Amino acid sequence: MSQLCDIQIHVNGHQTFFLNEQTITKYSERLKKIIKQESRRVIEIKGFPGGPTGFELVSRFCYNNGRIKITVSNVSLLHCCSIFLGMTDTVSSTNNLLQQTESFLEGMFYWSWSDIIASLKSCESIFKYAYSCGLVEKFICALLAKIAQHSDLSLIIASPSTPSSSSSPETSYGCRFSCTSTKTTPESIIKPSCSSSPSPSPSKAWWFDDLTTLSPVIIEKIIKGLGAYGAENNSLILTRFLLHYLKGCVQAQSKGGGYGGNGSYSGLADTAVHGVILVGKCSFSCRKLFWVLRIASNFGISKDCRAGLEKMIGGMLDEATLDDLLVSGQGYGNGHDRGVYDVNLVIRLIRIFVNSNSSNNDLVGSTKLKKFGRLIDKYLGEISPDQKLKVPKFLGVAESLPDSARECFDGVYRAVDIYLESHPTLSFKERSELCRCLNYKKLTLEASKDLAKNPKIPPNVAIQALLSQHSKLPTKDHEFPHQQSDPKRKIDPSTKNSQVVLYNGAGAGVVDDAERFSEENEIMRFSLQTMQRRVMELEEVCRGMKGHMHRLVRHNRNLPRLC
Repeated sequence: MSQLCDIQIHVNGHQTFFLNEQTITKYSERLKKIIKQESRRVIEIKGFPGGPTGFELVSRFCYNNGRIKITVSNVSLLHCCSIFLGMTDTVSSTNNLLQQTESFLEGMFYWSWSDIIASLKSCESIFKYAYSCGLVEKFICALLAKIAQHSDLSLIIASPSTPSSSSSPETSYGCRFSCTSTKTTPESIIKPSCSSSPSPSPSKAWWFDDLTTLSPVIIEKIIKGLGAYGAENNSLILTRFLLHYLKGCVQAQSKGGGYGGNGSYSGLADTAVHGVILVGKCSFSCRKLFWVLRIASNFGISKDCRAGLEKMIGGMLDEATLDDLLVSGQGYGNGHDRGVYDVNLVIRLIRIFVNSNSSNNDLVGSTKLKKFGRLIDKYLGEISPDQKLKVPKFLGVAESLPDSARECFDGVYRAVDIYLESHPTLSFKERSELCRCLNYKKLTLEASKDLAKNPKIPPNVAIQALLSQHSKLPTKDHEFPHQQSDPKRKIDPSTKNSQVVLYNGAGAGVVDDAERFSEENEIMRFSLQTMQRRVMELEEVCRGMKGHMHRLVRHNRNLPRLC
């Protein structure tokens, strides 16, 4: 037994192999040199491709007289191991492992689609070695060749700024493909139930789902090989694929699978956003752009990409719905004190929308603003219960629109009321500051009445609202405008108080309007007087309490001074 296993090889510090020196050095030039240099019979090998698994395959090859079954799943590992150990024709002219793997790889362009995907996936664990020896590039070229057989590759490969006269697109790896294709899905990936199904949606190509199983570093190399990485991406198909790929990563994380951190995906997210910005409104609706922002924000996209995407969304924000604006505040980079919703994002989008429509004084721009104003009022009501929403941020949303965007401020008042109900610990100063966003002149009479009776509203704010409503009501001495223009009325000169005599029953509505306005005027005056009396009573009580405390402090020096 000692003659058979006369050497120990410790691989990557994980596992020790007891081997026969003559058998193992027969096929490896590097092991032969190492053993000659080492006086000890224990050898340590670090950085071996595939670790103990790869070395076990090599050992089996050596003990099997230079023969091993090579498959699409292990050819990458065996090829890298043979290069690492120097298992070339210098050691054995016929049974060297490197030659056998290269012979197997020569037929990769005849492999099936699933075999190429499996080979690429096997490179993930040994990516550094597989990429350095050119295996990854070869597999990517074979992959693109399969896509070119069944798709128009010219729609996928990013075209240069100056169109080329060549009809065959070329990748950065030097692979050139013909654009004459049947554009059919490969038989090897068609499921039996798909024969009678309609053609796939143009927004999702047949190869999307299979490539989502690959790691981000492999996808990055594929995109770079097509010349569409980063700001160079001008391919709509690749943009849709990257969004599909990132969406799958987010779904995997939500199920507990994880996606290995944001760093390895941030470049892909930036590339997708660059593609979205390039194609613009012609291919993405406002709702779809919000979806892109939600997906890309999970991977920490760059500031330039985020600014460009937000500018696109802000320019068409009048097409958004309430669900679109309710972006979660739990996304990447929102800080520790994040709320339920990303309010800062909405404030930025509103500013972009207002600036883009402020120069348009036409009817269309005004209509867009008023429509959007109603949407923002609903948004305010939705975010008001958030306990982490501060008063300045609430005001930032409410005051980001000009007054002309709202014909009525009842929606803003309802949002303020909800906020005060959800934040009962606000100080008097904070409640007064919150009501700053209200335009009392644009409140309806019903809203003003409710505001005056609302105990959460500061008294000075209620008085201002009532005064604004009072100034809008006509007084008893004022004449109604339609009384001057009604041709069917006559004034009897015998009446000293200018009593109106109406004929043909046409003035019955005038009498009703006069009575209604007079009644509302009296109600408003009574409410105003009640409010003023309430304020005076509170001030009197405060003065009495203050004097009482002064007397207590004067007679008892031990009491703390409160005021």
